[in-house]
Amino acid sequence: MSYLMIVVVKLLQLISTLLTVYMWAAIASALLTWVNPDPYNPIVRFLRSITDPVYLRIRRWMPFVMLGSMDLSPLVVIFGIQIINALLDKLVFDMSMSMRMLGA
Repeated sequence: MSYLMIVVVKLLQLISTLLTVYMWAAIASALLTWVNPDPYNPIVRFLRSITDPVYLRIRRWMPFVMLGSMDLSPLVVIFGIQIINALLDKLVFDMSMSMRMLGA
């Protein structure tokens, strides 16, 4: 097994894990909109600082995600992350299987 392939597989797994963590941050940020948290709370500020730029881009690219006062951009982020994670998992699986087939 090539050391470069191992590094690439592990980097793809790390990216998948980071995307999952970001998905949970998006879920927490969306849940915080249902309550009125203190905007000066450090956790609230952190969540909004990492999710709001992505939400703003989605709202700009897809204006239909705003249905009246309901914002569906967190759902777009969550579905997008799920799709990317599925593709990364398939890529990692295929790379692992090709390494085994080569007998490395």
